[in-house]
Amino acid sequence: MAGRIKLILIMACMIILAAAFSGCHSSQKESRTDTRNEETGSIISEETAKQEEDKEEEREVFSDFLIQLGKDNDKSNPLIAHMYMADPTAVEYEGRLYVYGTNDTQQYLHDVEGKNTYEKIKSIVIISTDDMVNWTYHGIIDTEKIAPWIIASWAPSIVSRVEDDGKTHFYLYFSNSGWGTGVLTSTSPTGPWEDPLGRSLIDGNTPGLGSGVAAAFDPGVVIDDNGDAWLAFGGSASSDDPEKNYMPGGARIVKLGKDMISLASDIVEIPAPYHFEANELNYINGTFVYTYCNSWASRDVWKIDGTSAPPAASMSYMTTTNPLDPDSWTYRGYYLKNPGDYGLNHSNNHTHLHKYKGQYYLFYHTLELQKRYAVNGGFRSLYVDPIEVDEETVTINRILWPAIKGVKQIESFDPFDTSLYSTHALSAGVSFEAMDEKGNMFVISDKEGSWVMVRGADFKDGAKEFTARVMGTGRMEIRLDDLRNGPVAEVNITDTEWKDVTITLPEAIEGEHDIYFLFINEGISAYAWSFK
Repeated sequence: MAGRIKLILIMACMIILAAAFSGCHSSQKESRTDTRNEETGSIISEETAKQEEDKEEEREVFSDFLIQLGKDNDKSNPLIAHMYMADPTAVEYEGRLYVYGTNDTQQYLHDVEGKNTYEKIKSIVIISTDDMVNWTYHGIIDTEKIAPWIIASWAPSIVSRVEDDGKTHFYLYFSNSGWGTGVLTSTSPTGPWEDPLGRSLIDGNTPGLGSGVAAAFDPGVVIDDNGDAWLAFGGSASSDDPEKNYMPGGARIVKLGKDMISLASDIVEIPAPYHFEANELNYINGTFVYTYCNSWASRDVWKIDGTSAPPAASMSYMTTTNPLDPDSWTYRGYYLKNPGDYGLNHSNNHTHLHKYKGQYYLFYHTLELQKRYAVNGGFRSLYVDPIEVDEETVTINRILWPAIKGVKQIESFDPFDTSLYSTHALSAGVSFEAMDEKGNMFVISDKEGSWVMVRGADFKDGAKEFTARVMGTGRMEIRLDDLRNGPVAEVNITDTEWKDVTITLPEAIEGEHDIYFLFINEGISAYAWSFK
C-alpha cells in the first residue's frame, strides 16, 4: 500500500466531533430573540448583539476539533492509534529506537467486516522515538513492491552492523506467510530497501529443515559479541497426542553466513516445550535468550522440574551459551501471559525485548485499539511496558500486570530542534504522505479541526518565534496542554507550494507543555516545525 496512509481508513469510529465541548453554544445562541442581555437584563444595541453573536459563532468553529477515540491523551499505549500494527521488533540507531511491525491495517482495509486472516498483509510499518512517548511515523516498507515473489510479509526481526564500507547496514527478516523467511537490506533504518536474494532465505524446501516444522516463519535474529549472526524461526502444530503437544518440534535455529543472507551451519532444533510461534533472540551477558509464544494446547504433560507449565499462549524463554547444541538449552519459564489473562481480549502473542537508554522494555500487541474503535476481527496494536531483566543471571522478571497506561516519557521533547509533524504522541483527522523515500512524512488535515499533539516539550526560558514548513490555504493554531485552551499563536497559510512561514509569538512560551497543532481548515499540508 503506497504513499498516503489515512487516519480515516480506520473508519469514522476513530474520531468524532467534539460536541461535548461545543454543543452548549448552539442552544444559547438560538435562545437569543432580541437585543436584551439575558444574563444582566440590560438592553444592548443591535450592533453589539451582532458582535457578540459573531464571537459566539467564532468560538463554535474553534471548538469543533476532533477527538481521538483510540488513545487517551494521558496514555502512551498504544504506541500509535492511527494504524493497526503488530509483531514488534526494534533496532537502535544514532540514539533513536526504530520499531517495526506487521501492518494489520492492510488486512483491515481489504475487508473491514471480516477477520484478520493476514493473507493481504504485504508491508511493514516503521515508527521511531527517542523519548518512548512521541513517535515518528515513517510510513511503510512496501514489501510486495520490493520483492514481488512474496506471498505475504509478517512478523519482522531486524539487526544492524557497521561494515567495511563504514556504513551501518540493516538486515530485516520477515515471515513470507507461513511458507518461509525472507530478508530485506538497507543502509538506513527507514530505507530505501532492497531484496538481495530474490527468493526466501529459508522455506519449506530448505534442506535440513527436518520434520515438525509446520511453518518456516516468525524469524528472530541476533548478533553475538563475536560478530556472528543467528536466526531462530519455525512454527509448531497442535496434536491429539499430549506428548507431541508437549514437545512439538517446530522451533529451529541456524547460524547465518558472514553476508547475513546465507546459512553457515546445519539447522538445529530448539527443544521448546509447547512451542507454537513468535520466535525472537536476544544476547545478554554472553548468553543467548530465545523467546517464543507457546501453544493453546492443554498442559497434560510437564517434565521440567523447578518450574511449572506456562499458561496457554503466553511468552516463554530459554537460554544457552551453545545454540547449536539442543541439549544445552534450558527452559527458564514464562514472562508474559496472554493479554486475555490480564483482563484484555485473548489473541495471539508476540513480543520483542529491547534495552534502550539503560532500561529494558517489552513490546507486545493487544486487541485494545480495535475494541475502542468498536471493531472485531483480530486487528492488533503495539504496546510497550518496562520490564526488569537481571543481566547477571540472565533472568527475565515476569510481568505481573501490564501497565496499560504505558511507559513514562524518559526525556523532554526539544521544541527548538526542527521536528516533523509526523512525530506525535497523539493525532486525529490527519493523514500521512511520504515526502521522500527516506521515511520522512508530512501530514494533511483531512477534516476541519484535525490536530497533532507532541507531549512534554520543554521551552526552558522561553520561545519567541515559530517557523513551520506548510502548504495550503487556511489557519493552524498552536494550543498548549489542552485542546480546550485558547490558542497561543496562529499561523495563516496561503501558499500552494511548500513555504517556511515564521511568526512572532504574542507572548513568550516558557516551561514544559504538551503542544497541539490544530488545523482549522481542511486540506492543509504540514511537514516540519521549530520554535526559536
